[in-house]
Amino acid sequence: MLQITRLLGAAALCAAAVSSLSAAPTVAATTPAVPAGHLAPPPVRDEDRPDHLTVTVRDAGGGKDGTYELYCRPGGGSHPDPAGACAAVDRSARAGQDVFGPVPEGSVCTFQYGGPATAHVTGTWAGHRVDATYDRRDGCGIARWDRLVPLLPDLRGTATA
Repeated sequence: MLQITRLLGAAALCAAAVSSLSAAPTVAATTPAVPAGHLAPPPVRDEDRPDHLTVTVRDAGGGKDGTYELYCRPGGGSHPDPAGACAAVDRSARAGQDVFGPVPEGSVCTFQYGGPATAHVTGTWAGHRVDATYDRRDGCGIARWDRLVPLLPDLRGTATA
């Protein structure tokens, strides 16, 4: 008798579950049809998109001026050192820095001139849009630039006073 009571209780639970499913709205009406035997690809997540940056360097001298394309994961492009450039950005990101952020307001910077070189970096990194400008007009700008060598050319030791 105890077994029959358990079976009847289980049957009642199953019937309730089935009736609640039939009352629920169908998802198929809003889901695009996929041909039988084919699996739809998963949606592309930002973190799965390849990192792509365009780096434009001006007034660096020594053949370092130009515009370079950089792809990371997998590495490639016209940048002279794609592996090193990708590693420099990754290293800065792991250090908890806003890799492409400006010098924080209120920073105390040395009156040191690192030369007329400028760089403009645009593209996508880790699923985020990048649009950053770099210069070497003071100690903060020089340090910010040097953190990203070799994404940006190594100009250490080329400063003019």
